[in-house]
Amino acid sequence: MKRRNFFKKIILGIVGIETGYLVFDSFKKKKKKAVSKDLFEAGRIDSFEKNRIYPFNSGKFYLSVFENGGMLAISIKCTHLGCIVQPDNNGFLCPCHASAFDKHGEVVSPPAMRALDIFPIVVSDGKILVDTNSPIKRKGFKKSQLTFV
Repeated sequence: MKRRNFFKKIILGIVGIETGYLVFDSFKKKKKKAVSKDLFEAGRIDSFEKNRIYPFNSGKFYLSVFENGGMLAISIKCTHLGCIVQPDNNGFLCPCHASAFDKHGEVVSPPAMRALDIFPIVVSDGKILVDTNSPIKRKGFKKSQLTFV
């Protein structure tokens, strides 16, 4: 067997194995993930007071509860360069570059150019669940972004 033929057979074998794997993988049934396993459990609805911000560092968000009963799960990452924002009486401050955000996560003071990301909130069995795998990028605050319980 010539050297060139040997390498051709090796390459064709590798390509065949990869193709077989891709075909086999496409026919496998994908397991559906349980909804509650993907969501971060923030706590029971009645454990949150109105007009407060609750930090969830392990969930990477702040839960803002407003006077009207609406809630926002606001990302802790600054939209400028990803620093961790800190809650403040009037909203959020970025310690790295001095961006400031209001209580809804809207930019009050640059260099950040857009509002803080939010996460979808689901209420189930009296518990607040936050989908931290699906951040929502936004330009500003809209009332429709609030979750009411």
